[in-house]
Amino acid sequence: MIILVLAPHADDEVLGMGGTVARLISQGHEVVMAVLTGHGNDIHPLWPREHWDVVRQESRFAAKILGVTRIVFEELPAACLDTTPAWKINRVVRKILKETQPDEIYIPFPHDLHKDHAAISYAASVASRPYLPEAGGVRRILAYETLSETHLAPPYLAPAFQPNVFIDITDTLEIKIRAMQAYASQIQPDHLPRSAAALRALASIRGTHIGRPAAEAFVLLGEYQR
Repeated sequence: MIILVLAPHADDEVLGMGGTVARLISQGHEVVMAVLTGHGNDIHPLWPREHWDVVRQESRFAAKILGVTRIVFEELPAACLDTTPAWKINRVVRKILKETQPDEIYIPFPHDLHKDHAAISYAASVASRPYLPEAGGVRRILAYETLSETHLAPPYLAPAFQPNVFIDITDTLEIKIRAMQAYASQIQPDHLPRSAAALRALASIRGTHIGRPAAEAFVLLGEYQR
C-alpha cells in the first residue's frame, strides 16, 4: 500500500503517528510524508525563513529514523491558514493526492485547537471525496491525535477526540521517540506535551485499550470498499 501522512507542521507526523509509520514501513508499505506549511512565498509575520531551514533538516533526520524515503515540503504559510483562502489550501492537498495516489490517508483531527490543523483536515476531506476520480484509490481516511493540540479545544464546544482505531506500536515506540528527539528545536522537557515522557505516557494509555504495552489511536473518518 501507499500511505499518505499529511502533517500541517514538521513534527506533527511523529507526534501523531511516528510509531505507526515505522510499523507500516517494516511491513513493506510505502509511506509518503507531506509537510504542508513553511515560510510561505511572502514575508512571514512571525518567523524568518532560516527557521524552516532548521526544522526541515530535522524533519529529514526524523524521517530517516522512521524509514521514510519520500518527503514532500509545501509552502503554505505556517500559523496563517485561518487567513489563507481555502481554495489555495485545497489545491495544494489535491495536488499531493494526485501525485501520490494513496491507498490510505492520515490527517490531523479536524477539531484540534491549532487552526492550521483544522484547515489541512478540511482540505483533505474536500480532496478525498470518495466519488472523485482522483480519490478513487483511497480505501481509508483516519485522523491522528497530536499532543499539545488535539485535547485543548474547549470542552463541549467542539467534538472531543474519541478514537475507534488502535494500532500496536510496542515494537516501534522507541523508534518514534528517537525520531522526535531528532527535532531538537521542537522537543520539550519531560513535563510538557511535546516530550519523550509525554509520548511514552500517551502510548501506554492507548495501549491499554487493546491490552498491549503501547499503541497509537485514530479516528476512522471513512472506509471505502470498492
